[in-house]
Amino acid sequence: MITNLFIDELNNHDVQELWFQQDGATCHTASATIDLLKDTFGDRLISRFGPVNWPPRYCDLTPLDYFLWGYVKSLVYADKPQTLDHLEDNIRRAIADIRPQMLEKVIKNWTS
Repeated sequence: MITNLFIDELNNHDVQELWFQQDGATCHTASATIDLLKDTFGDRLISRFGPVNWPPRYCDLTPLDYFLWGYVKSLVYADKPQTLDHLEDNIRRAIADIRPQMLEKVIKNWTS
């Protein structure tokens, strides 16, 4: 998935300022995966065995885990989708409605 989808998509963007963060799941930290991510992100890789080591089992330390997934889930399931298409539409809508100002506030609160 990383080589066939993610890296291909990244080639359409300037990644010089992007950081990549992932958990320590075994499939995420295989040497081939880490090498590929290091080649792509250099020192901007936060991962077990990466240049910036992310502490294991600390899911509550990331804005995605402590805020975003719960926020998105509350919006996605608010109208109790009954079909896969409805669920997918809700997910797309919830993600599209996230504004940079909200994320900036989340990160500010997270770092404090």
